Amino acid sequence: MPTQVHEFTWPDRVVVGTIGVPGERTFYLQVREGKQVVSIALEKQQSALLAEKIDEILDQLINLDGNPFSVPVGTPTELVDNDRLDSVEEQFRTGAMSLGWDPTTVQVVIEAYPLTEAEESDEPVDDDDVTEMLRVRMPVGTARAFAMRTREVVDAGRPICSDCGQPIDADGHTCTPPED
Repeated sequence: MPTQVHEFTWPDRVVVGTIGVPGERTFYLQVREGKQVVSIALEKQQSALLAEKIDEILDQLINLDGNPFSVPVGTPTELVDNDRLDSVEEQFRTGAMSLGWDPTTVQVVIEAYPLTEAEESDEPVDDDDVTEMLRVRMPVGTARAFAMRTREVVDAGRPICSDCGQPIDADGHTCTPPED
């Protein structure tokens, strides 16, 4: 069966957002171009790693002689997006992801694939199992804003206990402090 590719070449919006309360949030990568909106579920750790790696790529590009791609050091204020997610209809839960750079269009490229039964059971993944994927291309300023927002969303979770280092639930927290 051919793979259905949800491709966004110059999206109007690309963000990570959540639904639910801290401790019970579901993370979504949502992309919109015109009337087409695709939302895929991510793990919190996938979201955090994605933001970290996008910033690493952009920081490496800044250090090229003369910054030939005009990569911004910070987030351009006109690209900051603090709006809620659009209506969410989950396309798939994300398994494998890849991140790349396209110098011909000066864009960061994200590819996300659905979590497969093989991945859930730690078996090797067969390419025939992939029935759909998401490919998003972002200009450098948008990518920088995306990474900043994603870090803020990830960090907006439950506070961390200073004794045990575990998240504190809204209904309380009992811990055993580490022994010295």
